Amino acid sequence: MNIIVSIVSIISLSLFACMAHAQTATGPIRIGEINSYKAQAAFLEPYRKGIELALEEVNASGGVLGRKLQVIYRDDNASPGDAVRAAEELLSAEKVDVLAGTFLSHVGLAVSDLARQRKVFFLASEPLTDKIVWQQGHRYTFRLRPSTYMQVDMLIAEAVALKRRRWALVYPNYEYGQSAVASFKARLKALQADVEFVAEQASPLGKLDAGPVVQALAEAKPDAIFNVLFGADLAKFVREGNNRGLFEKTAVVSLLTGEPEYLDPLKAEAPQGWIVTGYPWYAIESSAHKQFAEAYQKRYKDYPRLGSVVGYSTIKALAAGFKAAGGVDTEKLVAAFQGLEFETPFGAAKFRAIDHQSTMGAYVGRIGLQAGKGVMQQFRYADGAKHLPSDDQVRQLRPKP
Repeated sequence: MNIIVSIVSIISLSLFACMAHAQTATGPIRIGEINSYKAQAAFLEPYRKGIELALEEVNASGGVLGRKLQVIYRDDNASPGDAVRAAEELLSAEKVDVLAGTFLSHVGLAVSDLARQRKVFFLASEPLTDKIVWQQGHRYTFRLRPSTYMQVDMLIAEAVALKRRRWALVYPNYEYGQSAVASFKARLKALQADVEFVAEQASPLGKLDAGPVVQALAEAKPDAIFNVLFGADLAKFVREGNNRGLFEKTAVVSLLTGEPEYLDPLKAEAPQGWIVTGYPWYAIESSAHKQFAEAYQKRYKDYPRLGSVVGYSTIKALAAGFKAAGGVDTEKLVAAFQGLEFETPFGAAKFRAIDHQSTMGAYVGRIGLQAGKGVMQQFRYADGAKHLPSDDQVRQLRPKP
């Protein structure tokens, strides 16, 4: 009798395991998404809309390998510690298959380190620090957006062409700002030997005291300024600089300022003539972008921001990766993403095998005024593949596996 009971128990357990496996294989692919939704709403509200649009498109066409995609969101409160706790909860309680997201660079690095420890796949959508794919890069993290090095490289030719010798630097004093300034100083010094960096103003993120900063820059009498501020800090800096005439004879090269998230709130105060990276959604004529922009505007009755593009591209890249890997096995995903090609509203891109950096690019142009608001003019698309270091350079930067 005991033998019969034991056999029945074994059969029952086997059937249960098979049913659980079948449910896992046919249930939704679960993506754990972590971001600073409250702290960086200007970028991340459109980002989430971009995610939802891509999810609708992928799932309406049957999902991936017959499985729907599902995103479980968590807010990291712009804190590395909170981000790691959210990631742990997503992995243990929500049983997500992969991690994605993050906005602030120091937060992205913290989640990336957890991914390394837990050996889980992480697609860093937004954090721009070079360290995430180079100095602290590892097998399990890939990055979507062009890095600080890449965006600096996209701007450096224009900076050199200005033929300005005395440069000042203004940036948020955390990983992203420090990384961007380090890249700019190294690249400019290599191309213009006589350059001088006459002032640096580094302020805590979100806490810029614009009056003293602008005063200090004016007293240094720079010929040009490299700006890395964004969000509310950028708006305060522009307004104070305009009021004091800082930009009248001083050229400015600036990361991110052409993104509508940061340019639109300035309206007629937009700093004309600044050389910037950004997103002129209203004038991009490619068929891929037109299709995306039309779908976005139809769905949300609003125009896309750069965050919209990043969120949408995050899901498209993950969907392509799941398909190429044949599922959600972490090691197979890592292998599939090395060299993976995927579609974005900016056109096709791929993840480099050597450093897991996407070749997605950015737009470069100058700020002008049109109908009382700032726009990007004389812009061009900079292909990310053309603004990356060589394989030999990466081997020197990135830890060996």
